[in-house]
Amino acid sequence: QVQLVESGGGLVQAGGSLRLSCAASGRIRRINDMGWYRQAPGKQRELVAVITSGGSTNYGDSVKGRFTISRDNAKSTVDLQMNSLKSEDTAVYYCNADLLNILFAPLNVWGQGTLVTVSS
Repeated sequence: QVQLVESGGGLVQAGGSLRLSCAASGRIRRINDMGWYRQAPGKQRELVAVITSGGSTNYGDSVKGRFTISRDNAKSTVDLQMNSLKSEDTAVYYCNADLLNILFAPLNVWGQGTLVTVSS
């Protein structure tokens, strides 16, 4: 059993900051890419940021320059630092990981989601 648990969502005023964290646990052999996606009401889920095991990053156009993704491979965690938040950043944020379980089976795992609300 592999799971991702997110934390750090909440209510913040526009222009403020929040930090999301996600921890992977379970029978994991290796974690490859880890990332954050978000889904606003009535919209499709979209990429926020992704980071490889080597530290290479990729960001959605709408968050470039404002959000920073980082990970700690030893702790199997990935964080998302969100600055200069805008009302349009309001969404449920999901952690995602591509990994190999203990039996070398590839898995793509999602967290349960954490709500970020930015008030204008």
